[in-house]
Amino acid sequence: MTARSTMKGSDIVRKKQKIDLTIVIPIILFFIISIASIYSAMTYLSPDNGNLALKQAIWYLVGVIIIVIIFKLKNDYLYRNAWFLYILGNILLVCLLLFAPEINNSKCWFVIPYIGSFQPSEFMKIFIMLVLAVMISNFRDTTNHPSIKEEFIFILKTLIVVLIPSILTFLEPDTGSVMIYFIIYFCMMFTSGIRLRWFVILGIIIAVMLSLVLGCYFLNENLFVSIFGTDLYYRFDRILDWQNGSGLQLENALAAIGSAGVFGHGFNKTPIYFPESGTDFIFAVFASNFGLLGAIILIAIIIFFDTRLINMATKKIASRDKFVLAGIIGMLVFQQVQNIGMTVGLLPITGITLPFISYGGSSLLSYLILVGIILNIGNEKEREYNV
Repeated sequence: MTARSTMKGSDIVRKKQKIDLTIVIPIILFFIISIASIYSAMTYLSPDNGNLALKQAIWYLVGVIIIVIIFKLKNDYLYRNAWFLYILGNILLVCLLLFAPEINNSKCWFVIPYIGSFQPSEFMKIFIMLVLAVMISNFRDTTNHPSIKEEFIFILKTLIVVLIPSILTFLEPDTGSVMIYFIIYFCMMFTSGIRLRWFVILGIIIAVMLSLVLGCYFLNENLFVSIFGTDLYYRFDRILDWQNGSGLQLENALAAIGSAGVFGHGFNKTPIYFPESGTDFIFAVFASNFGLLGAIILIAIIIFFDTRLINMATKKIASRDKFVLAGIIGMLVFQQVQNIGMTVGLLPITGITLPFISYGGSSLLSYLILVGIILNIGNEKEREYNV
């Protein structure tokens, strides 16, 4: 029997289950780079933090197990339970605000004895993707030529889905995750097929709101504090540190990278201390150790991985998978550009980590869950297409 068969006028393409090495090999390289960079970052970290490189390796191992489980369950299982996961994620965010301990003036983590911290907002990104993929797919299936009114109602529904966890996450406060929620939303909605005029209108609204907020900040700081509070005021101050090129993190990161030359100072030879070296500024650690050549190699691997995902999204795949891929690509590209950009002083410091490289159990597991979803998209055992 050939690979193609006919059933009721449709051709069915059957694919054997296999592992896509163009996805797996970059992940293996990310693992090596992550462990090496975190080990080097430990030079200036307190011994109380433990062996972060070993912890990261363990999280990678746990993530591989999760990938295998997702690969066996298939993405349809996740889509069927998307709303349950979304509701569970919001419940966890509420519990954070009520019961979680305050760490660094934020309530972003549950502390689990003998295991570590758990950050629900990292997994909320995935839940938002799954729910939006289901909502967009159902909308497209039920309305062939939607009216402006139908699109408007649909946009309101999807916006509410994103706003609820965004408000809860902002209150922690975790501005970086809120930014990623909306990046995911815009990327998925852009591929949904709705009229482009909605994006123009939304862009105008955002521009006007930002202008009012920034105008208030620069013209009347007391009024700004009375309306938005001191927390948001200090977040704006952090952006000003970037504009002025000041701040301990940025200054020391630039010094570490600038002194590395072409080949770097060598493995485990980070020349200078800067805060959050194992998380937000992991790229600076890697670049200082391995120089310009190492940085180019890492960026090349990142570009190859992202390009592979983009190529996968252009293939004929299920609509829900296409929307999820749009969210994944948008999230990863934004985080990669933002993290590397803030490390070299081109973008404001937002606390956004570098995917697959920065230390963090919750964030790493969330990315590896996405890897399981990606492998399923391209490598299901049996998939049907109308051709």
